[in-house]
Amino acid sequence: MANITSVTVCNTTNICFEVFQFWLDGLTMEEATKKRLGSFTLPLIHGPLSTQELLLRDISDHYNTYRFLEPFLQQPTKLSNQIIIQIQATQQKQIIDRYYGFDAIAAREMLGKKMSLKYRKDLDDVSDKTGVRLKSCRRQFDNFRRVYRVVEDMEGSLVDNIRKHFLLSEELGTKYAAIVFLANSRFETSKKKLTYLSLHDFIYCANLMINNWTFGASYSTAEDMDVDLDREFLQDLRDLRALLEKETADNHKFALIFLLKRKKVSDEVLNDIDSNYKGLSRALVTIASGLVHSREVKDFFIDVVDKIVDVFRNCRWSREFIVTFMDGYVAAMSTMEGPLSREHGLIKVADRYINTLKLCILAMYHI
Repeated sequence: MANITSVTVCNTTNICFEVFQFWLDGLTMEEATKKRLGSFTLPLIHGPLSTQELLLRDISDHYNTYRFLEPFLQQPTKLSNQIIIQIQATQQKQIIDRYYGFDAIAAREMLGKKMSLKYRKDLDDVSDKTGVRLKSCRRQFDNFRRVYRVVEDMEGSLVDNIRKHFLLSEELGTKYAAIVFLANSRFETSKKKLTYLSLHDFIYCANLMINNWTFGASYSTAEDMDVDLDREFLQDLRDLRALLEKETADNHKFALIFLLKRKKVSDEVLNDIDSNYKGLSRALVTIASGLVHSREVKDFFIDVVDKIVDVFRNCRWSREFIVTFMDGYVAAMSTMEGPLSREHGLIKVADRYINTLKLCILAMYHI
């Protein structure tokens, strides 16, 4: 009896990334055809079908392929398991990263917004303001929302969880982690005071907080979770209010100026510190002690710009001196007696807070 064998022959699909990007950007097939025709270098074809008609048919085939792949791109771990359209592994990684890529200008508008279906209906405003097509805005928002909903309650590294479930590159996974973190705590990012800050500024600051202020930070002994701020750390920050007591504040100010004199800081700058110390110290302590409340967390960026960055701008301090001042602020605490001294754990809390805040301030300090 003869053996019967079934054989399936599949051609590997080669993704045209130029056309794929047209599709991601929300171009119609006709618009994509015109763009490709504009860069066409081969002799134009004259016959039953013109070059434009042939290109339109080709792009239509590409678009149909991408529409078929989209459900798998929305669940990237299933992409390699589907057998209808064979794609090389390297190209699979590329199309996943491109599908989850985003326009910085559109993402900046969506940043900090509640990832609800109600907001999705308002994306035409984002499209009108940024010039990014509505279809692309919806894809980007849906991606943010999808990633957020999958990883928001997961323990462990936020970046690792995102990369595991969505197969993103480390660079893109890190960006998504920042966006999820900012959305989770509803950080205010859209006020007029903050419009000068770019998406990159917020992503940079968010990743600093993830790495240093969350449950998953190396400092933390609590449950490993990157999406929430470390509550124990936030409670400890409230003890920094001791710096607002008059005698303690006077001693700290004296110690700070003494340290800065040893660093050969000019008299003009020292006079600035003398004049602004009370306001700056109060701002640093008030922001720190307020982070235990969700409302204060939401206003973090506004408070930092309004109460600290603007003061530095008015004093025209250099970035180098801002670093010197912030480092000196903590170092001065270690020379004091009582709960602020090096022997007590509060100095470590202050160091964890100031080191991260300092880098955030530098990112927001646009001159």
